[in-house]
Amino acid sequence: MLHADLDAFYASVEQLLDPSLRGRPIAVGGGVVLAASYEARAFGVRGGMPGRQARALCPALQFVGGNFREYQRLGDQVIEVLRDFTPLVERISIDEAFLDVAGSTHLFGPPPAIAQAIRQRVRDEIGLPISVGVAGTKHLAKIASQVAKPDGLVVVPVGGEQQFLHPLPVELIWGVGPAAAARLASAGVRTIGDLAATPNPYLRHLLGTAVGDKLSALASNIDPRTIERDHTASSVGAQAALGLRDATPELVHTTLGYLADRVAGRLRAGGCAGRTITVRVRFAQLRSVTRSVTLPAAICATIALTDIATELALTALRDHPDEPRISLLAVSVSQLVAQHVLQLELPLGLPDDELRPGTKAGAARSDADRSVDAIRTRFGRGAIGYAAIVFSDVRRVPEQFRELAERKSGRHGSD
Repeated sequence: MLHADLDAFYASVEQLLDPSLRGRPIAVGGGVVLAASYEARAFGVRGGMPGRQARALCPALQFVGGNFREYQRLGDQVIEVLRDFTPLVERISIDEAFLDVAGSTHLFGPPPAIAQAIRQRVRDEIGLPISVGVAGTKHLAKIASQVAKPDGLVVVPVGGEQQFLHPLPVELIWGVGPAAAARLASAGVRTIGDLAATPNPYLRHLLGTAVGDKLSALASNIDPRTIERDHTASSVGAQAALGLRDATPELVHTTLGYLADRVAGRLRAGGCAGRTITVRVRFAQLRSVTRSVTLPAAICATIALTDIATELALTALRDHPDEPRISLLAVSVSQLVAQHVLQLELPLGLPDDELRPGTKAGAARSDADRSVDAIRTRFGRGAIGYAAIVFSDVRRVPEQFRELAERKSGRHGSD
């Protein structure tokens, strides 16, 4: 198994696109750090950190707005490089994937040679640094790639798994977050070796049966998982970092309109619809709240998703009147099913019969979505948009959507 993980991906892409940023401490974001270059990490800057704190740690830190279309494009190119070595590739995020190369050694050499060839091609053809871990299991390969960072290669030899694992901190195990790590530390468990030596009944008592059993197995490198090539996403979502903005209804509706447009388009492109809509609102001090609703029928319509997401977000804001400013909005759709011919078109809580599937108004909305998708497929995403979104006040639009909003606003003529 190989685990390939692009290094400081968002920040590395920004340095690739703008060579003047190379070697300098940069962060993607504004009010909140979404990603930091290794030059910034040397000062203690980390993702999720408030921008003010990051600037205090690194006065020379330069913030960049982010180019999410380029992140997706370059991430896809890296995955294509990986697939040149084996068809058994499992992409688990925009910037990392597992590979099973057992069947590729007769073509490309032993696994370490394959890993080095991948790193060289990604560097030469795409211009990005990538770390790779090589091991006998997915769990161990991922830990090896973390140890390899930045821009390195770590091979865990057969028979040397425990010697490699046991000195490492428990936080390197996939799934051990700050809360679990703190609970383990309170019991004197700080390394993976400590974890492996802890009786399983005690771990169950400390962390719960499922988590205790899982961590006990991983600490001993028991991981039978294989590559999931046809893994189906359990949800589709998108988010927008806002810096720090007043939580006005206009900002909420405009931002969620852009996000819903992106999510709904991806659902329709994948032939899916979903019943559960979830909205996350992050306030000024990085505290987040979520609100969700499960509908009686699955939807993938842009306007319906926008209406529901906006109502959920406004509900969350009404529940927290002491939080007047927000730094992030996110929307996701889960409980996915195969797309129906006609979708539920009701905004949240509105029982208007004329908008139900099969009615003239409901069918018109579905037709509009299909027409928008067809035009974008032929002419690009910027060719057309929904009036309620693209004609909003450009000043309220998040930076990653502003180019489209300016192109579609009245100041550039009528489209």
